[in-house]
Amino acid sequence: MMDVQESPEQVGEILVKVQEDLQQLKDHLLQANTRDGANKEIVDIRALENAIAKTEFGIKARSEQILNVVNNRVTTLPSVDTKGKVGEIVSKQETLWDLTSSDFSNRKPAVGSYTRRALPRYTAIEPTGAGGPFGPSPGQQAKFTYNMKALHDPFSTQNRKLVNENYGISLPLIVERRQNKVPLQKPVTGSNVEHLAVLPRANRVDPQLIPPPISEKDAGKGILSLIERGLIPPAAELTLDPNPVRNKVVTLFSPEEKKEHKNLKSGDASQVLTSVKLDLYTPVKPPPDSPPVMQSRLSQPRAESEDHESMWAQSTPRAPSTKSVRSLVPVKNKEPFPPPTTPASEFKHLHHRFPIQHGKARENSKDFSVFKQHYCLSWGNISTTLKLLEKLLTAYAVPLAFVNGDRLADLALEYELEKDPSIPELLSVIINKDDVEALIRRPGRRYLGPNGDRVAATKIQSTWRRYKDRMAYLEYRRKKWAAGVIAISWIMNVKMSKIRKNLKATRKHELANFKVRSEQLKKSWSKLNQSRRTVIHLPSLGYSKKIREGINEFNIRQNLQMARLCDLKDENVDVIYISPVTINDEILQYYNKLLGLKNAVDSGNVENQMNVSNRFKVIIPEAINSFPSHSMCLASYLKYSPRALKRIENLIAGTEAYIVPGAMHKDDLTISEILGVPILGTEPEVAHLYSTKSGSKRVFASAQVDVPPSDYDVYHLQQIHESLAQLVTENLDVKRYLFKLDDEVDGRGIAYCDVTPNLRCHAWAQKEAERYGEKWKKKWAQEAAYIKIHAEIPDILVKHSHPVNTSVFPTWQKFLEAFLSQGGVIEACPPSESVTALRVNMLIEPTGKVVLLSSGDQIHAETPFNCWGVSVPQSSVEPEELNNVCYRVGRSCHQRGVVGYLAVDFVTFIDPRSMEQKLWAVDLNLWYDDSLAMTNMMLYLTGGKIDCNNWTLDVPPQKKEVKKRRRGMPEEPENEEEKITSRYAVMSTRLRHTNLAVVHYSVFFQMCRAHGIGFDIKERQGSVFTLIDSFKREVMGMLTVGDQLQSALASFARNLSIIHQEISAPNMQGETNFKDVIHDIEGILGTTIQNVDRAREESEAVQDVD
Repeated sequence: MMDVQESPEQVGEILVKVQEDLQQLKDHLLQANTRDGANKEIVDIRALENAIAKTEFGIKARSEQILNVVNNRVTTLPSVDTKGKVGEIVSKQETLWDLTSSDFSNRKPAVGSYTRRALPRYTAIEPTGAGGPFGPSPGQQAKFTYNMKALHDPFSTQNRKLVNENYGISLPLIVERRQNKVPLQKPVTGSNVEHLAVLPRANRVDPQLIPPPISEKDAGKGILSLIERGLIPPAAELTLDPNPVRNKVVTLFSPEEKKEHKNLKSGDASQVLTSVKLDLYTPVKPPPDSPPVMQSRLSQPRAESEDHESMWAQSTPRAPSTKSVRSLVPVKNKEPFPPPTTPASEFKHLHHRFPIQHGKARENSKDFSVFKQHYCLSWGNISTTLKLLEKLLTAYAVPLAFVNGDRLADLALEYELEKDPSIPELLSVIINKDDVEALIRRPGRRYLGPNGDRVAATKIQSTWRRYKDRMAYLEYRRKKWAAGVIAISWIMNVKMSKIRKNLKATRKHELANFKVRSEQLKKSWSKLNQSRRTVIHLPSLGYSKKIREGINEFNIRQNLQMARLCDLKDENVDVIYISPVTINDEILQYYNKLLGLKNAVDSGNVENQMNVSNRFKVIIPEAINSFPSHSMCLASYLKYSPRALKRIENLIAGTEAYIVPGAMHKDDLTISEILGVPILGTEPEVAHLYSTKSGSKRVFASAQVDVPPSDYDVYHLQQIHESLAQLVTENLDVKRYLFKLDDEVDGRGIAYCDVTPNLRCHAWAQKEAERYGEKWKKKWAQEAAYIKIHAEIPDILVKHSHPVNTSVFPTWQKFLEAFLSQGGVIEACPPSESVTALRVNMLIEPTGKVVLLSSGDQIHAETPFNCWGVSVPQSSVEPEELNNVCYRVGRSCHQRGVVGYLAVDFVTFIDPRSMEQKLWAVDLNLWYDDSLAMTNMMLYLTGGKIDCNNWTLDVPPQKKEVKKRRRGMPEEPENEEEKITSRYAVMSTRLRHTNLAVVHYSVFFQMCRAHGIGFDIKERQGSVFTLIDSFKREVMGMLTVGDQLQSALASFARNLSIIHQEISAPNMQGETNFKDVIHDIEGILGTTIQNVDRAREESEAVQDVD
């Protein structure tokens, strides 16, 4: 059959050629059997079958041999660099089997008759050598590839050498530098098509969920894509906007015209072939120039079913081509109709369409007759609905409307047994709905139809009646609402009046009992001081609500007096301390250890400590966290804490007790009533009255002590101008004046104004004062100056007045509003650059005895009017003069019913006129002060006592061990220096640093111990801290005791500097007042050094004179 060369490649090609030869043989046999004529060739069928069997056997044997060779051959993959040239190399290979064939008639098939000839495997350009059974080795292939690359690259260094060796051509040497190739971008592998969004799993599980919104990108993929991805439900009714199908009026023809047949004209390419049937049985001869493949396909008979007889050829505007040649046979008496698969409902609206003109349907028209005949069985309902539609169109004077009869029938069927359809539903059956609806919606159209005047009159009447009834109803509702408001207000007023009356009676009863207990306390005071007693410390600040809300961290502010626990220095006293903040075990352990040092201090032995935990109790009201939005004082929290009150009752049961309050509040009387114990304090109304700035002026005036030139009880702007003008006129040497609010504390409500430096007539007024001399104090002499100064005061106040605390009052206008609302005082600032403020703490016992407790020079940090600490004892004023003023103030307070602890603030300076020291009383606080609590702590730790006559702190001398002396040796005289036991202390409860919150107290004390910050029990000097809060830990107190005032101040500043450096980082400085305190202390140290040097010079001068 064919010659097959011995080669393991092209197995598929061999099999294909064998298959083609067999097919040709089969065709040859068929043609021989069916050939016409008498002489027919006789074919031996058996011989052919034997030949075919032998051929198949030979192919199977050769296929097995080829597969064995191919499976055992070692192949090498081409390198990446030769990827583009693999096709070129492979194309030049020759197969081992010669597949060239000749004519089938010149061949004689025989098994094993294949002639084998050896052909070279590679052409001359390929490398030769022993590279395996069929080709070169991988190394030779790589070398050949490298050489070919060098030959094709003229810029390669091996190009000239390879060309010379292979072809004998010597190329010139190119010295030009090779340009750098632009690096090709690295191809990115992977998918570069974004994933399309699909319906979330939750929506697939629960179809009732709202589907996700479809983005514009997803919408651009098409509706079919959205449905396949589930973003649009399969059963959703889709409406295309704008609609791709545009409605157009179809021309209707009569049935007779439809039955007429039109002859198809030959050569008319635009003829509509609607009545042409394809004849699929007549064979069509292909054109002579058609290819053989098309001829074979056209010659094959096609078996078609009988259904193809009814296929209709659609019209096409293009001319018929040779590729679509079919025999066309015209069909007679056949009308075109839609395909059977097309629903008839889509063409339903084309059959029943009729107009309604001027509210009446054309019943005689052909369209209406067809519609009526089609729906004759249900014409009753349709007629009713049609009448409703005619009535609607008549009422609105619609000239012409086209009705869709099928929709009208559907609407009539739907509302057959129900109420009449609505106007929108009736309009839905109209084809020109938009035009009709526009007419209906036009204002006034309703009144253009029949009986329009009557309808308009009816509308006007109904509108007027509606308006009238509506106004009457609204008036009724307004009156009803007003009556309800009045009734509720009256009921609430009655209830509130009853509550106020009951509360007033309760307050009156509590006040009466308070006075009774105060009288009992007055009678038993002397005995009570000598007996065992319990002191209940309630550090409540009963300020007004506005002040409490304006103070940050008000509860921490109330807890600055933890040093009240040091009242345990009296052996007969037990302390119950009410804390406004949560105290953890760490703080309780610290105070327990601190208070246990009393015996160690007295004996000088550190190991001699005692446990005093049974002598003091710290009680925390449970209501402190129940009112987070109310700035309540501690007494109010305790009032609403029944468990805490019950515990206090159990602790004081069977013992004498009294309450030491802070700033008095009405709830303090309630606490006293519940516990049944007296209060060592003043009546709340009296304490509040004389704690104001104006009230303190009255006390100082009655005590006949020196006060700054001032005016109090100022409530109006005109009064401010007149009072300030009068003060300036009387005191021309005073430059600055202060404005103080009555109810503010801690320097919050103070503003200042430099009047005389900005007064244009100040020089003239001074000349007038010098001209009048002693007569200047008379009113008539000051009248001219007063008028001019009063004229300039308003402008000076607006331009040169500034509040001290800008966080509370940002501008002068805000301060002036508060000043005029609650009143205040106008006070002259001392006319000196060196002013010292001092505070004296006193106790007015129930018996009326005035006891001086402590005094100290105030230290100011942020502003000159805000005190952050004191140095004890005071060393600025002569003790005798200070005590005389304090006793007079105390007696004046007692005359007004003031009992308990109070603090008086003074300022002292050198008068520039007389060069004498002046002492002015400036403020009065009728409550337990922070400095008094720290002073008690100082006395507790040092075992000392304050000498109020000389204002010195006397500390007992250090106890020394008694050494045995030898017999006959004289006794050593006592060293006089050891008898010096005076001490000075610097104390503060308002040290604030936000970085303290990140350091635990245990770590803080280890840090202080490492830097030598502590208290020496033997020397009775050093530093002690008061812990205030266990939650934020941003505020603390510190007490420093030294043998000299300068050393105490220096130690205090050094401690603050060390603490600030240890707890602060360069990037985390925090908010603190440490720096201001250190700066103020440095100024005080400079002043004290100058005073010491001046005193030494004066003493040396006196000695020289003597």
